[in-house]
Amino acid sequence: MASHDTPSRSGHGRVPTAPDPLPIAVVDNHTHLDIARDGEPAPDVAAAVAQAAAVGVDRMVQIGCDLPGARFTVDVVDQHPAMLGGVALHPNEAPRLAATGEFRDAYAEIESLAAHPRVRVIGETGLDYYRTGPEGVAAQQESFRWHIDLAKRTGKALQIHDRDAHADVLRILEEEGAPDRTVLHCFSGDMAMARTCAERGYHLSFAGTVTFKNANGLRDALAVTPLDRLLVETDAPYLTPAPWRGATNAPYLVPLTVRAMAGVLGVAVPTLCQALSDNSEAVYGPW
Repeated sequence: MASHDTPSRSGHGRVPTAPDPLPIAVVDNHTHLDIARDGEPAPDVAAAVAQAAAVGVDRMVQIGCDLPGARFTVDVVDQHPAMLGGVALHPNEAPRLAATGEFRDAYAEIESLAAHPRVRVIGETGLDYYRTGPEGVAAQQESFRWHIDLAKRTGKALQIHDRDAHADVLRILEEEGAPDRTVLHCFSGDMAMARTCAERGYHLSFAGTVTFKNANGLRDALAVTPLDRLLVETDAPYLTPAPWRGATNAPYLVPLTVRAMAGVLGVAVPTLCQALSDNSEAVYGPW
C-alpha cells in the first residue's frame, strides 16, 4: 500500500473502462482487494478476478498489510486459484503497535498466517518516513528487520514498501542479508538505486506511477532495469495509471501500465508480458 497518490476530486468516482487485453497474461504483483476507497463499497473479489482475467491479468498477489487484511488474505487465497497472498505489518502500523504494546502478539499472528501454503510473500514491510515522524523510525526499523528474518526463516519472498527512506531500506537489507527473493514494491527510486537493486538481485515492481506526467525520473529508473528484474502491479485501489489517475484502481487496469513500460523500455508488448509472467513465477512459484 503505497498511498503515493492523492485522488483528485474529478477523478475519484469515475469508473475506468477496460483496456485492450494483453497478448500474453501477466501477474498483478501487488493489490489490496480488502481495501475500499472512502465512501465506496468493498471490492467484489470474484468480479475483480474475472474482470482482470478478461484483459490478460490472470494471476495476482493479494497483500494484507495489517492484521484484519492479513486474515482476509488467508481466507481469500483459498477461494480463488488466481490469487496468492502476502501478509505483514505495514511500516505505518509499527509505531501504533509499539505504542500500545501489541507488537509481540501481532508478530505471532503474522507468523502463524504466513505458514499458509498459498501465502508466498512476507510483505508489505519496510520503511515509510513520509507519514511517520522521527519518533516512529525505531519501531519501523525493528519491524522491518523482524519481517526480513521471517521471510528467510519461511523461505518466502519479501515485498518492501519504501517511501522517503531509500538509503535506510538499502542499508538494512544489506545489514540483515536480503532474502533470496526480494521485491521493491511500487518502486520509487532513481536510476542509481535501480542499478543497485538489480546488481543485488532484487526485483523492482512498477505501478501506475510510471505513467504519470511528472514521473520522468521513475521512467529513467525503469529504463535501466534489466528485463529479468521487472514486475508490474496496481497497488489497487491506489495509484491508478493514466489516463485514469485519481479514479479507483483495480487489477484489470494493469495493461495500461504494461504498455507504458514497454514504450519506455523499447520492447514489444508480448516480450515484456512474457518476462513479467516468468519473473512472477520465479519469485512466487506457480499459482
